[in-house]
Amino acid sequence: MTYVLYLLVAVLVLDSFKMRGRIGKLAVLAPSDAAPAGFRIYAAPGVTVTSETLRAAATYARDHQVELVDLIPKNVSTMRSLGFAQLVDPVAYRADRLGPGRTAGHAILVSDELAERARAVAPTGDVELAQLASRLKHYGKADAVIAPAERTRAQPLAARYQLLYIVLGPSTPLALGLLVVMWGLIAIGVWQGLLAGWIALAAWHAQPLIALGATKLMAIDLLPFSILRAPIELFVLIRTIFAARPITDAAQRKPAYDALIAQGLERLHDPRRETCPICESRELVVHRRHPDLFQHKPGTFTLERCTRCAHVFQNPRLSFAGLDFYYKDFYDGLGEAGMEFIFGFGKQPYLDRLAMVRAVAEPTKWLDVGAGHGHFCVAAREQLPEAQFDGLDMSESIDEAKRRGWVDTAYRGLFPEVAPTIAGHYDAVSMSHYLEHTLDPRLEIGAAHTALGPKGSLLIEVPDPEFFFGKLLGRYWLPWFQPQHLNFVSVKNLDRLLREQGFTPIEWHRGKAHQRVDFFFAIWILLDRIAPPRNLPWRWRGMLAGAWRSLVWTIGAPVILLAILFDNAIGPLLARGRVSNTYRVVATKG
Repeated sequence: MTYVLYLLVAVLVLDSFKMRGRIGKLAVLAPSDAAPAGFRIYAAPGVTVTSETLRAAATYARDHQVELVDLIPKNVSTMRSLGFAQLVDPVAYRADRLGPGRTAGHAILVSDELAERARAVAPTGDVELAQLASRLKHYGKADAVIAPAERTRAQPLAARYQLLYIVLGPSTPLALGLLVVMWGLIAIGVWQGLLAGWIALAAWHAQPLIALGATKLMAIDLLPFSILRAPIELFVLIRTIFAARPITDAAQRKPAYDALIAQGLERLHDPRRETCPICESRELVVHRRHPDLFQHKPGTFTLERCTRCAHVFQNPRLSFAGLDFYYKDFYDGLGEAGMEFIFGFGKQPYLDRLAMVRAVAEPTKWLDVGAGHGHFCVAAREQLPEAQFDGLDMSESIDEAKRRGWVDTAYRGLFPEVAPTIAGHYDAVSMSHYLEHTLDPRLEIGAAHTALGPKGSLLIEVPDPEFFFGKLLGRYWLPWFQPQHLNFVSVKNLDRLLREQGFTPIEWHRGKAHQRVDFFFAIWILLDRIAPPRNLPWRWRGMLAGAWRSLVWTIGAPVILLAILFDNAIGPLLARGRVSNTYRVVATKG
């Protein structure tokens, strides 16, 4: 226990200096007499940005070629200052196109062009301002600066959970749980009279002074907050967890879901297939059965396995009506913020895929299939600024990718239907975690052959159904991902399909493509099954469900940390081997 507490002290002190360093990187607006033409302000309720700040911010934006500037009052509260500094490294923030925007909750300056392209609407509350800041950053270069002429205002505690969710996405329950665990460790140490416990308590109370003392920010409550941090944050946590939360979006969708479910679940599936979609064998056995562990929508889904070629596929598979029902509010709508959080978490996986293709050829026209909001394209463009990056997807996310400027051309529809209209147009096509979602992988690979010109390159990345953790973790292994994943193509079967459709595989990555998430997501899915979100339009639950979810995630937080440590401990071993949860291949046409 003593060693754990001293480790916590080290973490708290290092985190304090990290925040202090970040605050030191923030620019401070200088006075300016230039007209603020071409920019507009979106402010929190009750905030009126001074003309002095507007001129200075517009001048800063023009001088630094940024289109979005978050304005931080110099006297912003200690808790908001710490929260902002924990989230935003100003240098990385300016360069990052994938990550969401952040705000100190006061006001943001936005260029007229960006606001119109993003169809920005003036916020009506603190939550709406945070959502707007998060979304607008995807449309242009952003920055955050200190505005000395501005004065802070308090944010309502009732909105705190929603504000945290905008920042932390699906990890919000975990973050709150870890906070409670940290407090519990300190409390146990103090209760047992351990010196390490008292040092940890002192380090936690000293954190604001170390991070903010004598910096560019002058938090109005720095000293009293530092002294009374424990009771203040305990009160804030209780209000955060138990405050009534608006459920407008979910409530508005509930009647539509009630009507869809009342029509019966049978129509959401096609008739059961009698033969394997890869080898046409009739030797099929049940591999496993799953509920929807991700959205908690009704239904049970069966995966069958061909005993001849070992292909695993959903049978009976979802119909088009089923695809609409189970994809609804997952990547868009209610689930959009969570998916943006996950896909924007880091760009290294996108760059790894790009590098694999560039080792074979240097593409100038690239089509990303299953592009979503275009995260791969915007990350890859940094390495190939002169290349054309287009995207294709079934959902409205691809239209949003076009508005952001993340793709040059957006195609919306089924790839096999679109391919004849773009025959021979591209020298690279990528399908990253796309093929497993499709009704017929053979048709999709054939469509890629059509879209590619001579010697064009095809990149495919998919889960590896032969990975032993899939058996060990069962339904809690993330890549089974029912009901969205319809086909699980092994290396052997993908090699067969590629050659059938006129491709020659050039290079395979197995261990190199491994993603260190198996046990982390297994625990995550388990906790989410035990205590799912309360306000889902298709699964309405009572008020006590919110408290139950908080309790379960608090208890589970240390287990998730252990899972993360284990995933990262075995990750290097798997990366050097030939087994992994994911594999990818580059093949050339002809």
